[in-house]
Order: sequence, then structure tokens, then C-alpha cells
Amino acid sequence: MFYYLEGTVALLQQGLVVIDCGGVGYACHASQNTVGSLKMGARAKLLTHLNVREDIFELYGFSDEEERSCFEMMIGVSGVGPKAALSILSVAPPDRLALSIITGDEKLLTQAPGIGKKIAQRIILELRDKMSKEQLEAGASAVPAAQAFAAGGANHTQEAVAALMVLGYSQAEALAAMKGLDTAHMEADEIIRQSLEEARGTVRSRNT
Repeated sequence: MFYYLEGTVALLQQGLVVIDCGGVGYACHASQNTVGSLKMGARAKLLTHLNVREDIFELYGFSDEEERSCFEMMIGVSGVGPKAALSILSVAPPDRLALSIITGDEKLLTQAPGIGKKIAQRIILELRDKMSKEQLEAGASAVPAAQAFAAGGANHTQEAVAALMVLGYSQAEALAAMKGLDTAHMEADEIIRQSLEEARGTVRSRNT
């Protein structure tokens, strides 16, 4: 129903942003990373997710597509609601979160208030399993990242490919974004960061 909101930042609070769009103020729950990227009175564009449940009608706002993708995947995990997903995104930006899921780093997830070890383990297991199924359905074979993790043989490039898939990119898009990078001499987090810059630049050029 709402894909994004664009307007003037009218209010910034912990976990909440109000965007004035033509005289109407839309309240969006947001991570501290998103809140921290905005300025009062400045123009802003937030991608959104509408949560409708019984008598609940809430908007959630995100500074970029990767954050929204992580949020939507996490609320698809059993026992993880929107507030828990925002709590996690407030302590870890999408690139770090995706890598922690791929590498099984539950400690990063448990830094978020209200997220215990069991929930962190469930997020990691369910999202890894989801990624594996998507690879199989797509017939992906160039870098069988999820299978490599199961076998304990993933390298930094495979970790980066899998992390980008958690962020909503296909395996083909991830590999295309890495083209030209000297991945053999880079850590996974640096591969992810540079690949995201390339992927975002490609999207922007397509939209202009």
C-alpha cells in the first residue's frame, strides 16, 4: 500500500520518525541507524513496510532497500516481530547483520535488547535454510554458498555472496557487483561493502 514516503522530517525520536508529506504527518517506526541518518527539517525519503494485524496499523521506515529486506526477512522468522527486528537493526547495519547470519555469529544479534540466544539461533538457522532453498529453486551453481557453509568450506567470497543474498540480491546480481574486485585479498566485510556500493550505483543509473 505504501512503498515509500518522501517529505520533510517533522519529528525525530528514539525509534520514531515523522515525515510531513504535503501537510500530512506519517509516523514511521525506525531503527536507530535510520533515525541517526536523518535531520530535522530536511527532505527525506523512507522506504516503508505496512504492518496490519487485527487492530494494528503501523508503518515502518527504512533508509535503504537492504535494511527493509533484512527487516522483512526477520519478521518472517517464527517468533520474531517487527519490534524485535528493529531492535536488531538498531545495533547492526544490514551488511554486518547479513554477515553475522551467514557466519553464525549469534553474539551480534543478542546485543539487541530483548533478543536472547534461542531467538538469535532461530534467525540464523531459518534464514540460512531459506537462502539454500532459493538457490536450489533458481538452479544456482556459480558459487554454491549455502552448501559451502553446510560443509564448513566457505571462503570470504562465498560468505560475501551469501550475505548479499540475505540483503535481497540474487546470486547473479551479487557476482556482478563483485566483478573487478580483488576478492582473493579482501575480507568478507570489505567485499560486501564495496559490492553494495557497486550494486546501489547500478540501481541508481537504471532509474535515471
